[in-house]
Amino acid sequence: MALEPLTDQRIASALTELPGWTVKGGALTASYKGERDQLPSFYAAVAPAEDAANHHAHITILYNTVTFALTTHEAGDRITERDVSTARTVSDLARDHGLST
Repeated sequence: MALEPLTDQRIASALTELPGWTVKGGALTASYKGERDQLPSFYAAVAPAEDAANHHAHITILYNTVTFALTTHEAGDRITERDVSTARTVSDLARDHGLST
């Protein structure tokens, strides 16, 4: 997967396909909410998906909310297709675990 930073136009296009995701501080970000007892199994599903992609988000868990921030270190901490792909995976897993944005 290419590690070239995406153009603003490509990022805007990707966001139309990623409900709940935005760009904050130069990172592709989203927060998912659910019951506190749902969060461990959600994260347990996200971790191996990140490992398989060799791409890891900055993740913050606070009470009933999990927030993801994605950039690609090898591209100068900018957003790449790798981040968009990981965001899709996270979105699918959140839906599968009953979490919402």
